[in-house]
Amino acid sequence: MHNHNSISTLRRALWSGAALCTLTSAAFAQKAAPEAYPTHPIRLIVVFAAGGGGDILGRLFARQLTDRFGQQVVVDNRSGADGIVGAELTANAVPNGYTYALVSGSLTVQPSLYKKLPYDVVKDFAPVTSLVSLSYVLVVHPTVPAKSVSELVAAAKAAPRTIMYGSAEKGSTAHLAAELLNSLAGIELQQVPYKGTAQALTAILAKEVSIGFFSGASTAPFIKSGRLKALATTGAKRMAAFPDVPTVAEGGVKDYDFSSWLGIIAPAATPRAIVTRMNRELVAILAQQEVRKQLIDMGYDPVGNTPEEFARDMKQELPKWSKVVKIAGLTAQ
Repeated sequence: MHNHNSISTLRRALWSGAALCTLTSAAFAQKAAPEAYPTHPIRLIVVFAAGGGGDILGRLFARQLTDRFGQQVVVDNRSGADGIVGAELTANAVPNGYTYALVSGSLTVQPSLYKKLPYDVVKDFAPVTSLVSLSYVLVVHPTVPAKSVSELVAAAKAAPRTIMYGSAEKGSTAHLAAELLNSLAGIELQQVPYKGTAQALTAILAKEVSIGFFSGASTAPFIKSGRLKALATTGAKRMAAFPDVPTVAEGGVKDYDFSSWLGIIAPAATPRAIVTRMNRELVAILAQQEVRKQLIDMGYDPVGNTPEEFARDMKQELPKWSKVVKIAGLTAQ
């Protein structure tokens, strides 16, 4: 009797041992061969409100990844607090390769603007790739008489604090772009903050505010239809999508150069093999001719760098933004 029990105990132990080995080797195989990945839907947190340029970009890549992976990549819009809400969710997500976030250059601005952030920009994320770089378009409502940056600057000097610009909240890239213009041109345009870029754009179309800085993606249709007037673009060189629109610097504001990026990050401890795999897929999507054309038409410059390059660029931006924030006279919250 006793003997029979020990045999069955031994048999159970052997069985569970074998099962454990199988499970471990399966888990190991999945770690070692990310080709098995993904086995279920992936969540892409988009830190922008639906309808803005960032959201349009997020959906474009989610569709492409869904086709490539054969698994749904689900866009989850989590806007608010200039991207902090979505970034915090990402930092705290399970680092298993099933949560990513589409973020903007605001991520590297935040440490200069906020004394306390719920995450460390360098330590709490695994950068995957920068998708695109972008400069902005300075647009005005067609009723604004200024036809150039120099005319806008002259009007702002003649009547300080009367020209209102719409942007997402304090510290958003559009806010910094305007404050940098204020500082370098010696003018005082007044910020009217909105919940997100889409709301700020609606406000300028409705003539609640006169001007704003927006992505080419969100403004192109309105510029083409004449509902908005493009005065300038903010980068060092003209935008491929708007070759006839001068830069702010060409418009007479010396040294003005303002650009940002949109990229994909994951939680910090996401397995290296999975980050590499996701990077490979995104870079392959960026290499497609029709995707490149779509991005350029939207006012973006396709990038697609390695996780290491993206991490290095993000680190280098921290002191750069700290300088811009100081120039713009903003204080940490």
